[in-house]
Amino acid sequence: MTLGVYCILVVLASLLGGALPSRLRLTHTRLQVTVSFVAGLMLGVALLHMIPHAAEHLSLDATVRWAVGGLLLMFFLIRAFHFHEHEAGMGHGEGEEAPLSRGHPHPWIGVAVGLSIHSAVDGVALASSTLAEHGPLPGLGTFLAVLLHKPLDALAIAALMVGRPAPTRRLVNLAFAFVCPLGAALFVMGAGSDAVSSAALAFAAGAFLCISLGDLLPELQFHRHDRLKLSAALLLGVAIAYAVTFLEHGRHGVE
Repeated sequence: MTLGVYCILVVLASLLGGALPSRLRLTHTRLQVTVSFVAGLMLGVALLHMIPHAAEHLSLDATVRWAVGGLLLMFFLIRAFHFHEHEAGMGHGEGEEAPLSRGHPHPWIGVAVGLSIHSAVDGVALASSTLAEHGPLPGLGTFLAVLLHKPLDALAIAALMVGRPAPTRRLVNLAFAFVCPLGAALFVMGAGSDAVSSAALAFAAGAFLCISLGDLLPELQFHRHDRLKLSAALLLGVAIAYAVTFLEHGRHGVE
């Protein structure tokens, strides 16, 4: 039941992100602050939630090995498909437009493929964390990270598709929105034990770490302006990931 609600909300968030380029123009600063916040949230969720929960049913060595596997897979996906073109279609200032493509006639195709694989991993992370954690709100930290990150993914695809026919953009956006729930469903059908869920959780934690440290934050470190805003947003994301620990377990302290 909880996982189903999470998946519905993730689908809605993804659809909203994909619709933004045709309905709302985001400024460069607002987008970068959002990216910094999401990077902090994903970093905190991976280290404070996913890895500790995975280690409850796996040895520390096994947990780290699975996490390294997830990190490496996501690293090579990012290298292969060059996704998270957050500047595409966004202003570099309050009124300047960025180019939509960089030398490829159909850049959105590679981005869509890479982000779809990434989204399927998000689904595995969401399902495994919800199954592995206990309390009134299991998997809440992972859910928040996926929920807030998914509009950015859909936005990256939609921004690169500006100029394409509207029905095509809507169809791609709709299909992408359901990849995460599909990944969650396939994992639930194949999950057979706590050890399997924990291995998947550690694997997904490695992917989250790679996205945060190897994809989102390096993009932000080159911005010499708004350093205070971006740093504050990053710390806020980590702080919320820590605060969610109390909600997930319904207790007044963290073990």
